[in-house]
Amino acid sequence: MRTATKVSAFALGLVVAFGGAWTVGAAAGPFGANTAPSDDHPGDDQENGSVDQAATGQPDRADRLPGLAATDNGYTLQLSENSVVVGVPTTISFRILDEQAAPITSYAVEHEKRLHLILVRRDGTGYQHVHPDLAADGMWSTTVTVAAAGTYRLYADFKPEGGTKTTLGADIDAPGQFQPQRVDDPVRTDTVDGYEVTLDGELQAGRSSTVTATITRNGQPVADLQPYLGAYGHLVTLRSADLGYLHVHPLGEPGDGRTRPGPRVQFAVEVPSAGIYRLYLDFQHQEQVRTAEFVLDVTQSNATHTNAPSAPFSAPNQPTSSAPDHGGHGG
Repeated sequence: MRTATKVSAFALGLVVAFGGAWTVGAAAGPFGANTAPSDDHPGDDQENGSVDQAATGQPDRADRLPGLAATDNGYTLQLSENSVVVGVPTTISFRILDEQAAPITSYAVEHEKRLHLILVRRDGTGYQHVHPDLAADGMWSTTVTVAAAGTYRLYADFKPEGGTKTTLGADIDAPGQFQPQRVDDPVRTDTVDGYEVTLDGELQAGRSSTVTATITRNGQPVADLQPYLGAYGHLVTLRSADLGYLHVHPLGEPGDGRTRPGPRVQFAVEVPSAGIYRLYLDFQHQEQVRTAEFVLDVTQSNATHTNAPSAPFSAPNQPTSSAPDHGGHGG
């Protein structure tokens, strides 16, 4: 695992109307007024971060991130349907095509899965992380249920056998009236199913930063996290200006002899530009996966967040010196 896995982020475009009542721009409007990406940061040189200008028709800019296009690295995401029904289990099917428009049928297994599918509404709500089934003809399929109307961004994160690690993105609609949620202020603590998760540390544009998630339950540290997809936590970060995406895994890994199973999980994160970011932390405890959500503003002061936990959290995890071996969520 690499020490500094770059995390992308995403633009939470506000949906104005849908199905006669609202329409959605493919590039989505900014989530906050100060979220426009800048052009003066170092390039995102991770293997999952490059975008083929010839394939996408867009410049390969230093601050471009994965998940912004349905075609990248010679692969194309082809959805079989472009809508789901609110509150009803709905099947989503798709293929990944190669440069000859042939379905890819063989994928590398990374972090225990051959493909990871992220679904999130453009305003940052309704996050889901699922793992579709692959048919012999290259068709992926899974069943999802969305709780509210809106336009959702779908990210397919995969690596074909012998190919390039890639994240492709496309929109899928859930017809109906809705009110987009706007979050501009930082959110560092989230409570989910009785677990309180706090995120410490600051993201800094163009350089690696360490953020630490601390997980407690009923005021007590959760020191027996269970591995989920080969790690004690997975962090998806989405930039609000353009829905750019990346996924990183924590420093250290289960079974390395140094990394403890909580209550802290550390991540090395690099974002390429200033802006507001939504972060989603998946963790597993007592056989159930839960997701904590945060909001960070990289345009704020880079001073370290000082809300450091005190005893009994005085013995932090001991991360390894390497970080994940992928840029996007490969497994």
